[in-house]
Amino acid sequence: MNTPADKAPAQSASARRIARTAVVVLGATGGVGRGVVAAALANGRPVIAVARDKAGLQCLRGKFPDADLSIVPGSVSSDGDGERLARALRKLGRPIGGVVAAVCASNARGRLLDNPAAFLRQTLDDDLLPHLAAARHLLPLLSDAGRSGTYVLIGGPNADRPWAGYGHRSIATAALRMLARVLHEEARTLGVRVQLLAIDSPVSTELNRAHACEQWPSALAVGQRALALMDPDGAQPAEAVVQFSDVKVGALPTVTSNVDWPSSPSTISQEPEEDAVARAAESTSSGPADAGQKPTGEQGLLPARCLQDARTLLRNLISTDNNNQERST
Repeated sequence: MNTPADKAPAQSASARRIARTAVVVLGATGGVGRGVVAAALANGRPVIAVARDKAGLQCLRGKFPDADLSIVPGSVSSDGDGERLARALRKLGRPIGGVVAAVCASNARGRLLDNPAAFLRQTLDDDLLPHLAAARHLLPLLSDAGRSGTYVLIGGPNADRPWAGYGHRSIATAALRMLARVLHEEARTLGVRVQLLAIDSPVSTELNRAHACEQWPSALAVGQRALALMDPDGAQPAEAVVQFSDVKVGALPTVTSNVDWPSSPSTISQEPEEDAVARAAESTSSGPADAGQKPTGEQGLLPARCLQDARTLLRNLISTDNNNQERST
């Protein structure tokens, strides 16, 4: 009978084996994707960065010139794209221990009742089906040669309640959570674990840092938690959908950068800027995103951009109310 001491070396060996395998990051040039890449490299994991933006991939490689970082231009927009990407990854000849899907979502705005059915269909085509195409062709890579790995999807906010003006994205996000549950069950036959990291707030990235609120988790923190789900020795939740705050991680690494990113709009799990004020106000009143986080100094105050937008909204409301009163008299 093995004792806990007997099991410890085997667990450590498993962790070392996982650490030698590469992490594939889909959407690596997006706001959250960059954070995942930085977190993985800071953790000593080899990274294979995948994105459609070839210039962004070259910029990414320039940011980490001495890191074990491979770049692969590719897409998962369709089954054909997913199949071509899987072939390209196999040609690299590198063992893959995990996949993080930080695929970008669309930012189109509009009420469902004001748009034809094709509007919602297009949202599902853009936001949901690429995840299925990626999983169908990349999950087998994680089980090749008897290896097992973890496939992590990054899920955005507002899956449980409607998002005013973006109801189509709420539907797609809720559908993504169900897709993760289905894949979680079906991937058991491959010896692969599929989990969705659910982030119920916007994410602070290198692309939106100027107007991000203090309560928003950073892209680096998202990457750390995605990697923590891949740790075979970590006591992490095993269910299909895992809340961001439920994942335990150690101290975040310090990541330095001497490269300016292009101001591209690609991002994941992030609200459009025009709706940031409402979400920021709500998150400020409810407290920090992480349960154990304590407000310090200026934390909890809205950024100047949010305050300016809030004042503009109040002025418009007051002006409308005064006009209504004048007409009534």
